[in-house]
Amino acid sequence: MAETTESGLPKGFRSAEHGWPELGRIPHPSRRLPLVGDVVGVDRRRPLQDSMRFGRELGPIFRRRAFGREFVFVWGAKLAADLADESRFAKHVGLGVANLRPVVGDGLFTAYNHEPNWQLAHDVLAPGFSREAMETYHGMMLSVAARLTAHWDGELAAGRTVDVPGDMTKLTLETIARTGFGHDFGSFERDRPHPFVRAMIGTLTYAQRLNSVPGPLAPLLLRTAARRNAADIAHLNRTVDALVAARRGSGGGGSGGSGGGTGDLLDRMLETAHPVTGERLSAENVRKQVITFLVAGHETTSGALSFALYYLARHPEIAARARAEVDRVWGDTPEPGYDQVAKLRYVRRVLDESLRLWPTAPAYAREATRDTVLAGEHPMRRGAWALVLLPLLHRDPEVWGEDAGRFDPDRFDAKAVRGRAPHTFKPFGTGARACIGRQFALHEATLVLGLLLRRYELRADPGYRLEVTERLTLMPEGLRLGLERRGPVAAGVSAGRAEGAGSDSGSAASGAGSGSKSAPSGAGSVGGCPVHRADQ
Repeated sequence: MAETTESGLPKGFRSAEHGWPELGRIPHPSRRLPLVGDVVGVDRRRPLQDSMRFGRELGPIFRRRAFGREFVFVWGAKLAADLADESRFAKHVGLGVANLRPVVGDGLFTAYNHEPNWQLAHDVLAPGFSREAMETYHGMMLSVAARLTAHWDGELAAGRTVDVPGDMTKLTLETIARTGFGHDFGSFERDRPHPFVRAMIGTLTYAQRLNSVPGPLAPLLLRTAARRNAADIAHLNRTVDALVAARRGSGGGGSGGSGGGTGDLLDRMLETAHPVTGERLSAENVRKQVITFLVAGHETTSGALSFALYYLARHPEIAARARAEVDRVWGDTPEPGYDQVAKLRYVRRVLDESLRLWPTAPAYAREATRDTVLAGEHPMRRGAWALVLLPLLHRDPEVWGEDAGRFDPDRFDAKAVRGRAPHTFKPFGTGARACIGRQFALHEATLVLGLLLRRYELRADPGYRLEVTERLTLMPEGLRLGLERRGPVAAGVSAGRAEGAGSDSGSAASGAGSGSKSAPSGAGSVGGCPVHRADQ
């Protein structure tokens, strides 16, 4: 019998046949084999994209079986919207997320719903993402972005293309490290990724591999990988312990006063008591939360920026329209202010559309908190769960149209957003356990896209074909772009509008590297603040 939590819900992995009384009504792949299940023709390196393929074939709810374990997947908008009902469903920590618990334990992302440290950490850290805090971070974001552009200027001068995923990872790691923890990893001064990044990628990859190996055989089949994973975890722990020790040594943390810190996330973890209970985060939990923020705070944002730059380079007419907005809104100001970022409404739409097609945190799981019926069709027992596949939810033709695979930022203009059903765009998860750093990530990514568009023309490699690599998060593999430095920007330039957008399934747009420019002629969206817009 499964172990239970304090709330009485079963804990750990629950195969679907234990929670779905009418499981037989849910379709599954046709080539199911005894014992091993639906493993014929699967790509172990790309399990999410495999599930997308099955989802297109089987419909908005389907199931897969692997080595005796049954999984239910959902991507239909009606079903996903019902799973968002917080009165009947909650976050389920399972699959690769649970595999990360040896790394981050009961951190904000991986805590079980019954674990008290989630609510404690959430309440202590939420003010760290207030408007006042975000304005403090803005200057540091600009400083890190300047290191990126200096690096790109050097690559351009040397006649080299730029490594987009690698450089976006450096940028976002330095940003969260500086703003959250007052630390500098020196990423742009390194020829190879920082050891923290290598260890982080190692733990994510190992967690992904555990999903495709029968549990009893994992110690045998992944013996070498497990040793490497243990070493990676030890490196992450040592790095964070040194970071925390340095802060304590400077006089910050533990006293309840102002300390020697800067009021950043680490200061809050070390010094702030819960406003109601007076509880503080333990030293062990501080370590887990720091690792959580360093990993989650840069891995997903770097992917979002990389996909956005891919689409901008591939669609020069869209890049021209976004660039015209930046020129108009920012003019010739040397450094945009905090409020000026929220005015880049079309740039934000580019980011949203990139996250629609390739949400870098591509799935989330929901479990029933009581016996219920999903969307009036599928009975679920308490504790039953399903995995929501975001790339398919975000391509549901009933919501996004028959051209849902086409990249079109105008899907996120104010009128289109108001006319769309709720819970159809969920790149940051849903409900009480949605990403706490959502506004941080959106502000950072919008700012960086604006800065890069203002400084460079982006040149796609016509021979590049988008390949998406999976390590729990998603990233375009091997993406490199050519750059052309723009001249000085004149203030008061009008925003542009260009026609057309292409499919997300082929090569780079023809002419993307030819230097041709689209003539602008319109304006961005007129909705409310796009960075602080309410969740759909």
